[in-house]
Amino acid sequence: MKKFWMLLLYIILFAASLLWIYPYIWMFMSSFKPSSEIFTKFWPSHFTMEHYSFILKSAESMQRPFVRALFNSIFISMTVTFAVIITSAFIGYALSKINFKGRKVLFNFIIFQMLFPGFMFIVPLYVLMRALGLLNTLSAVIVPGLMSAWGIFMFTQSYKSVPNEYIEAAKMDGASDFWVILKLMIPLSRSTASIVGMFTFIGIWDNFMWPLIVIRDYNKMPLSVLLASFNKEYGSYVGPILAGSVIQTLPMVLIFLIFRKYFLQGISMSLK
Repeated sequence: MKKFWMLLLYIILFAASLLWIYPYIWMFMSSFKPSSEIFTKFWPSHFTMEHYSFILKSAESMQRPFVRALFNSIFISMTVTFAVIITSAFIGYALSKINFKGRKVLFNFIIFQMLFPGFMFIVPLYVLMRALGLLNTLSAVIVPGLMSAWGIFMFTQSYKSVPNEYIEAAKMDGASDFWVILKLMIPLSRSTASIVGMFTFIGIWDNFMWPLIVIRDYNKMPLSVLLASFNKEYGSYVGPILAGSVIQTLPMVLIFLIFRKYFLQGISMSLK
């Protein structure tokens, strides 16, 4: 009887997973369909690359440079992800391994800041970016994301599990705190770095509201904003919009497949 209920549970979970992934499968398949078959057939009569060719070549004549927007998104996401990992690693080390006055107050403030939703800071950030003269630049998207309270918290908690004897042995060999962090602490916290990096990259890659507010130049927009603007003005071009959506989601799928080992290790460690 127990086996029957387990089998039934697996069937339900499998059906639910198919229901969850079906929209992406449909979007992926439709991006290769002729325009006349997008809403009429699940499996196309023939596969075509015309939608991808349009969005990568012809759309630029409509003032929608998708290739440039793709590289803008890659540059913004990689820059912010690298900065968050580095700043979180260094600040997390200070909060977990260095005794200084106000350490607990600072750590509690970081946790307290995590309780507030991001949209509460949009107006102050906009005023700050305008005062710095960064509006309508890539810096306006990058600068606010260079540090992450969540990333600092994750690294701080991860470093607490590293024995102090490792640090003392490294310093006896002449290593400074800088090299201890880069050569010892970060390699020992690969799972944490992978989780922080992956979620940071995905969050920045999918970020829509903030770039929409601070950027007006189509040549400086990330892919998510440019695709939305194209959809608003040229909604009849369903095929290219679907092709752009596939391109938009592809890096996130690849990142998960590449780092899933460390991601699963980090999840298992957090559940212990």
